[in-house]
Amino acid sequence: MRHRVSGKQLSRTASHRKALLRNLAASLIEHEAIRTTETKAKQVQRFVERLITIARGGTLHARRRVISLMRDRRMMDEDGGVAAKTVVGKLLDDVAPRYADRPGGYTRIIHLSDRRIGDAGREVLLQLVEAEPAGAEEAPQSVSRRKRRASKRREAAVAMTESPAPQDQSQDAPGQDSETEAPPEAGDEQTDEQGDAAADDQSEPPDDAEKQ
Repeated sequence: MRHRVSGKQLSRTASHRKALLRNLAASLIEHEAIRTTETKAKQVQRFVERLITIARGGTLHARRRVISLMRDRRMMDEDGGVAAKTVVGKLLDDVAPRYADRPGGYTRIIHLSDRRIGDAGREVLLQLVEAEPAGAEEAPQSVSRRKRRASKRREAAVAMTESPAPQDQSQDAPGQDSETEAPPEAGDEQTDEQGDAAADDQSEPPDDAEKQ
């Protein structure tokens, strides 16, 4: 009879299944995100949230309970060497205080479009909530076209009110004449010269008239 039997067998023996959950939980705490199948992720999610709830106590008894359930192991640093802090140390010092005011729900499952090669099993991403990976940037929020146009109109109105009044370009600088004479054209110069020559001819009488 199936009395109080919960969880999935995962096609493994009890010892193998326990080792699998411990390893996946340790990897999740170390990297704060793992990629696995949906069935395994749901089983690890229950196990990890129980560990985080116990670790929130922060006492020596809580540390011993976490070690008895998950075991402890060293973590690797960025250079590939062995880090000074262990998985249990990170759980008690970094992960558990992060969720001090959160009543459960420390992990989330994100479904992926990829399938596992071989049996085409559905893959998911299991990660800690509020975990910020290194180098992550906030995605820009999508804004509707109406809001974009309204913001542009407001910016244009503010620019018009803040911009100074245009100065009158007709006012000249001090010390300069307001009106400038245009240079004479070549045709006008020729007509002036011809008019002066005709006036000179009329003013001078001929020499024959003087002799008479």
